[in-house]
Amino acid sequence: MTDSCAPRGAQGYPGVTVAELAAPLPLADYLAAMKLADAEAAERLGGYMLLSWYDRDRDFESPQHASECHSAGAMPGYAVYGLHHGATLMVNVEQGRFVFFYLPLE
Repeated sequence: MTDSCAPRGAQGYPGVTVAELAAPLPLADYLAAMKLADAEAAERLGGYMLLSWYDRDRDFESPQHASECHSAGAMPGYAVYGLHHGATLMVNVEQGRFVFFYLPLE
């Protein structure tokens, strides 16, 4: 992936609340970041569904290959997927090291 996979600020995702999280020490891995992000989603949304995510350490996203489909776009594929599937919360952990998009369950 390229620098275009970096998350944007709140103005880049209309209608989406952006939560910026920093751990006191660098997180060990994606699973530790997901625990932190899930806790934030639970606090803000109550019931939630994780729609898409990005792990810069492994240069891996879900859904897989989403950015390949949007390589000419201004927004990374994992973000496009999350937004087009109803995400209202983006949790950005450690300045884009891990990024998660959540949908509230109602």
